[in-house]
Amino acid sequence: MNSPLDWIRAAAASRDAAGLTRRLTTTKAGDGLDLAGNDYLGLRTHPAVIAGAVAAAETYGGGAGASRLVSGTLDIHDELEAALTELTGAPSALVLSTGYAANLAALTTLADAGTLIVSDEHTHASLIDGCRLSRAAVTVSRHNDLDHVADLLSRRDAPRAVVVAESIYSVLGDAAPVEDLIALTDEVGALLIIDEAHALGVVGPRGGGLVAAAGQAGAEHVVVTGTLSKAFGSQGGAVLSSPDIREHLVNTARPFIYDTGLAPAAAGAALAALGVLADHPELLDRLGATAARLAEACGVPAPAGAVMSVRMPGPHEAVDAVERARAHGIRIGCFRPPSTPDGSSRLRLTAHADLDDADLERACAVLETLVPDHG
Repeated sequence: MNSPLDWIRAAAASRDAAGLTRRLTTTKAGDGLDLAGNDYLGLRTHPAVIAGAVAAAETYGGGAGASRLVSGTLDIHDELEAALTELTGAPSALVLSTGYAANLAALTTLADAGTLIVSDEHTHASLIDGCRLSRAAVTVSRHNDLDHVADLLSRRDAPRAVVVAESIYSVLGDAAPVEDLIALTDEVGALLIIDEAHALGVVGPRGGGLVAAAGQAGAEHVVVTGTLSKAFGSQGGAVLSSPDIREHLVNTARPFIYDTGLAPAAAGAALAALGVLADHPELLDRLGATAARLAEACGVPAPAGAVMSVRMPGPHEAVDAVERARAHGIRIGCFRPPSTPDGSSRLRLTAHADLDDADLERACAVLETLVPDHG
């Protein structure tokens, strides 16, 4: 009799042969120079951020204790939401337990069977899953192709439409035509859901993101999602929107209604990180300069934010480069199918504002040896 796990073992063998197996690697404190993680501003271990997490845990305990609609909305959640609206200029904010949950909440409540979704082909898995769960008709637009988005919208027969994009994309590190998308969706009466996970705390006025940079944070048809786990060094997600949309999510978004509220320590850490960023706007300039130097070393264009990728010949070569970097005490990441929309294998690097000049140059010297033909 065949084992019910035979198909799982066969799939594992196929992944191994293709060089696509993922394995967990434990990271210890101080374990090498980090060019792989998303702590863009270096705030995860900032004394003020740690103190914010500790103070919140001491005040509220280890968890929120319940879903936010029961008794799990704490005043620190209110403070965090107010701070996010202050940073971005959005009219209101709703904090969830993860950025993934924020995207699921937005898509599954703002699109339904009477909606056409036009989603960029490079959007994050959480947005793709939200589209699938929404029961909407989904069409995929060519990456950053505004004309294609307009054409797909013009042929819709659904009463409602939602356009989905990232302001800065997590694989290529390029920026969406945010202003044009906002104008197009306004013109045709569609909602725009734009994930600013890699833009908040990184670009725009005071780190407020690309929607804020476009001066459109208050537009009622624009919904911004984001995470607290990248530039803000914590954990959690948020939907930034009009008050009407926030109220709609509170009443209908299953990833919000049926989930325990964001842990107090995470809320406290994120709130403190927002304070550090407000007090030290120079972090944004340092981050941009570091990203540009790393891109130069890899022979790729300077990214729109902090994340960049370098195309490799294949998955085996990408994994080998990661291991060679690790041997030099430098941690980098790699993307392999199915994580890359175009099916390529890439090294993934992230800039960090707290990287000093000596470590930056050491990292660049190593990267130059890893990139085929220097890009």
